[in-house]
Parts: sequence; structure tokens; C-alpha cells
Amino acid sequence: MQKWIPRLANLSAFGMFLILAMGALVTKADAGRGCGDEWPLCNGKFVPAHTISSFIEYSHRLVVGIVTIILIATFFLVFRYVKRKDAKWFVTGTVVMTLIQAAMGALAVVWPQSSLVLALHFGLSLLAFAFALLLAITFTPWGQYQHSDRQIRTGFKVLVWGTAVYSYVVVYLGAFVRHTVSSGGCSGWPLCNGEVIPELTGATGIVFAHRIAALLLFFFILLLYLQAKRQYNASDKLVFGSKWSLILVLVQIVSGAIVTWSMGNEVAYLFTAMIHAMIVACMFGFLCYLCILTLYDRKA
Repeated sequence: MQKWIPRLANLSAFGMFLILAMGALVTKADAGRGCGDEWPLCNGKFVPAHTISSFIEYSHRLVVGIVTIILIATFFLVFRYVKRKDAKWFVTGTVVMTLIQAAMGALAVVWPQSSLVLALHFGLSLLAFAFALLLAITFTPWGQYQHSDRQIRTGFKVLVWGTAVYSYVVVYLGAFVRHTVSSGGCSGWPLCNGEVIPELTGATGIVFAHRIAALLLFFFILLLYLQAKRQYNASDKLVFGSKWSLILVLVQIVSGAIVTWSMGNEVAYLFTAMIHAMIVACMFGFLCYLCILTLYDRKA
């Protein structure tokens, strides 16, 4: 049975990644009401009518159900056969976050909720993916960090954790933009409605705040990479993780621009929005990996 644990952990991480992408599609396609106000049924049926919105929403529910079953199996196997405490923490975090976000999704269908609460739904899904990713990494060479032979400075730890927390805030702002249907508040990129600093009201203010927050995140991650490169060997996992975080935040900014440019094409807009959400998830995953690495340094 033990040989199945890494496979199930990988399936869990992939499943959570798929849930994130599909959740972004549900929001962007405005398919959250594709099954009416019912859960778990879809318009009174187990197999809904073949409309695009109901298909998108029901597919998302189905994937969440399948992944939850995989997670429960992984949870029991990890606690039965794996001795590492971090693996148990990761699988527990994945299950808890998945159940909470699934419950929130069901409540959002039955009872309409504010954009602030709906945006948190994506944030919880992101945390569930991060825990699942860390669990999968545990069973790879990149997860063998219990016996670190180098000391990590306190300042670098603060920078890593501060950047990860701030990135979550930026992600939440992005989800808030989607759930308030504010994406059209800024036409064009990098300018907003042809201005460097537009009128900061309504949808324009929300989108502009997200853009500024994303730009600041880029500078934080750039500083993180420069500090890692200066303090540690090029082969160190801290350098590897910070380098990929920097690459992904750059790709994230570019993908955000493409989302803006594609607003006139509905299909392209949906596709690029999904890609944007997937890139954000990967970037956050690397930042969480860096956070875990800082917990295993050699003490002075």
C-alpha cells in the first residue's frame, strides 16, 4: 500500500490544480448559477440538461467530489504508513481546506453571498492546492529537507514569509476583481483607460489597486531572488525556489496583460483567465515551498 501514497499525493495535487482552473472558468463564464439554487443536484437532476453553464458548473462539482475521495484515501494512508510529521500536516491541511471551500461553494449556490466572501472561496482553494503540492513534494528529492546543513538568516525568513502572505493578499484582490465583475474597469495595459493614474472609483479603482499590488509583488520577489542568490549556493533549493517564483510572477504579469487585451473575444478571455489563475497557483506554490524550507535550517 505504501507505494500508492506518492501516486495519490501527486493525483491530489493535480486534482487541486484542476479545481482551481475550473473554478476560475466557472467565475469568468458566470456559470455559478448554471445549476440553479440547488446542491448537490443540478436543476433537480443528478445529470443536468446539456447547457453550457450547467455543464461547466456540474463538471466542477464532479471533479471536487472525485478529488475529495482521493484526498480521504491519501489521508488515511499517510497517517497509517508515513512517519514524517510534515506529511501528516500537509495532508490534513489539504483535506480541511478542501472541505471548507467545498462547503462554501455549496452555500454560495443555495444562498447568494457577497463578493468579499466569494473571493475567499478562491483563496481557500489556493491554500488547498499549496498543501497538496507540498505533500507531493514530500515524496521527492526536493522534499528531503529535514537535515539542512546551512543556516538561514532571520531577515531572509521574514522576507520569505512576508512575500508569501502578501502574495495571498494580491491573489485575493484578483479574485475580488473577478467576483465584482470589475475586469473592464481598466481598458488597455500598462495604462489604465489611457492614464497612468486613473480616477480611483468603482471598477476602475478595484482593478488599478490589483495592478499596483501585483507590481509591488514583483519587486518583493525580485528582492527575494537577489538575496537568495547572494547568500546561498546556486544549487541551493532556496535559490531554485526564488528563481522560479520570479519567473512565474513575470509570466503572471504578462498573462494579466493578455487577459486585458483579450476582453473583446469571449473565448480567448475565458482561456487566458484560466491560464492566469493557473500561473498564480504555481507561483504561490513555490513561495509556500520556500516558507517550508526556512523551517528546516541549521540552528546557530
